[in-house]
Amino acid sequence: MSLSTPPIGELLSAKRGHRVSVVIPAKNEEPTIGAVISRVHPHSVDCGGGLVDEILVVDDGSTDDTAKVAAAAGGRVLSLEVGGGKGGAMAAGVAESCGDLIVFLDADVLNMTPTYIPDLLAPLLLADDTMLVKGFYERPIADAPTGGGRVTELAARPILRLLFPELAAIRQPLAGETALRREVVDAVGLDEGYRVEIGLLIDVWRNWGLSAIAEVDLGSRAHRNRPLKELSDMATEVIAAALERATS
Repeated sequence: MSLSTPPIGELLSAKRGHRVSVVIPAKNEEPTIGAVISRVHPHSVDCGGGLVDEILVVDDGSTDDTAKVAAAAGGRVLSLEVGGGKGGAMAAGVAESCGDLIVFLDADVLNMTPTYIPDLLAPLLLADDTMLVKGFYERPIADAPTGGGRVTELAARPILRLLFPELAAIRQPLAGETALRREVVDAVGLDEGYRVEIGLLIDVWRNWGLSAIAEVDLGSRAHRNRPLKELSDMATEVIAAALERATS
């Protein structure tokens, strides 16, 4: 289901008894990580916002200054000496974090806004039976307003239509902008590498049903477009994760 976001005051009232951790897996994202953290700060308890209790950046074996920039921007940095891939970094972040509600953000987004945080948290705070929240958005590429998200459109959504048609309507199954309850990770874990997003979506559906998955509109999302070889490797992992779940 897709939901609109209520006023911040209503979310702060609903937050009582919860702690929120924002976890940002990052590998060689020195140019963008500082700006991503800065968009979270308005909601930080330390900055008077109240929705976010901690901002944790998981530096996944970066060879640039991702960790230094993240720390200077106000994030708490967990450095992994050997990169564990996106899923491994997310799992390490959950293990290190304090929140019972976890918001995951990608570190390479160029146009993130502070509204991402309340938008992603609202379904968890206002509906006890919501377990997973997925952002959806337009995906610009180059000078075109749409056409990005190539792995999503050419691998993730087709494999879901074929093997898990109940999930075919999910608009951005690979969205890195995701929120969930810690109990989800405790119950189903997080898959490795780029298998993590589609695996989590299928696992939540299997364990709690489609009604436990909410979608929120985050507008338009621009990020660093990756070369075709990287996208091919990513697509292979996505398809493998779905196939394994379809046969288990």
